[in-house]
Amino acid sequence: MIYQRSSQLFAEAEKVIPGGVNSPVRAFKGVGGTPIFAKSAKGAYVYDEDDNRLIDYINSWGPMILGHAFQPVVDAIIEKAQKGTSFGMPTELETKIAELAVSMVPNIDKIRFVNSGTEACMSAIRLARGFTQRDKIIKFAGCYHGHSDSFLIQAGSGASTFGTPNSPGVTQGTAKDTLLANYNDLDSVKALFEANQNEIAAIIIEPVAGNMGCVPPNEGFLQALRQICDAHTTLLIFDEVMTGFRMAKGGVQELYNVKADIVCFGKVIGGGLPVGAFAARNEIMNYLSPIGPVYQAGTLSGNPLAMAAGYAMLQALNNDTTIFKRLEEKTAYLHQGIEKVLTANKILFTINRVGSMISVHFDANPVYDFQTAKNGDNDTFKKFFHGLLQEGVYIAPSAYETWFITDALTYEDLDFTINAVAKVSKSL
Repeated sequence: MIYQRSSQLFAEAEKVIPGGVNSPVRAFKGVGGTPIFAKSAKGAYVYDEDDNRLIDYINSWGPMILGHAFQPVVDAIIEKAQKGTSFGMPTELETKIAELAVSMVPNIDKIRFVNSGTEACMSAIRLARGFTQRDKIIKFAGCYHGHSDSFLIQAGSGASTFGTPNSPGVTQGTAKDTLLANYNDLDSVKALFEANQNEIAAIIIEPVAGNMGCVPPNEGFLQALRQICDAHTTLLIFDEVMTGFRMAKGGVQELYNVKADIVCFGKVIGGGLPVGAFAARNEIMNYLSPIGPVYQAGTLSGNPLAMAAGYAMLQALNNDTTIFKRLEEKTAYLHQGIEKVLTANKILFTINRVGSMISVHFDANPVYDFQTAKNGDNDTFKKFFHGLLQEGVYIAPSAYETWFITDALTYEDLDFTINAVAKVSKSL
């Protein structure tokens, strides 16, 4: 395939946009080469500016669970846009989508809508700190919760050592309140509680990680975190920006039968428009302004276009009794096909899969945390990525990102993808 027009557009973009992109992973720094510029998309396919058709396994990083340009969502946006695009006033639709979301997700009474997953996680942390009257939080290496200051922290040398900022612009003062544990490692969590007694407001976690590739929780890990939080009167926050309304109607809480205190949403809940949300039981949510002391606001929060798109998406998922079963079956089929051809070509690999999230790691050993994810052969991944791109298959341009499966994928699409992997694997 030829990507001449995309190369031209990237050169033009670099002159007026830092790095030529508005989100860093799009720049292909992790794989080399020039990013692909999208022109349109429909169903399981994205079409670039050179008119190449690509089977899409990014799906706007997750929200297109029913495919691009899903007609009920498109119709809802058009109808709402004709009546006005933003009011800065409450609308009935905000209540309708809130009622629907609360009915689908366990353990939440109220939900507040914001404009991104980053904003949802940032607000959840502020709420947790306000509710508990404590300052420190625990996050896990390899889990991404957006780019707010509290989350851009790397580890210190031990449990009692302050973390340090991993981006200029994040202050040491902020870094001291974020503690870093290892995913799937309960001992690292317990050590942090031991060294910071009565100081930890919350644990925040991607309950199924998607930002070091797909990494599932070990059996009992989430349940143990729940017990630790209960023992220390600490809140457990599930960042379900990726997994919410994708793993199940009720997300990971439903899938693993674990209660979170606060849940963050994004991606699917907006139907492809910029939306985030955070939710909890009444006791916690009533700490938010205007009825509580914890301040949070947003001019475009509850934007009517975003609410219309999200409401149409959630209705479709709520009314489809087999959607999550179909998604899991398609993902399992893809897993089995890729596993077969990589094995036949003697490639060292591990495939992780949960529900409709899947990733291929080029290492024969299990991948269960950020360190083991980093052990993968990145040079092989780069060849794999560009090889698939030439075959018409678009996966995330990073070894540390999950693939997202959409219901719009047919089994013919999956077979095409497996055959593409077979061709590419011969040259890895």
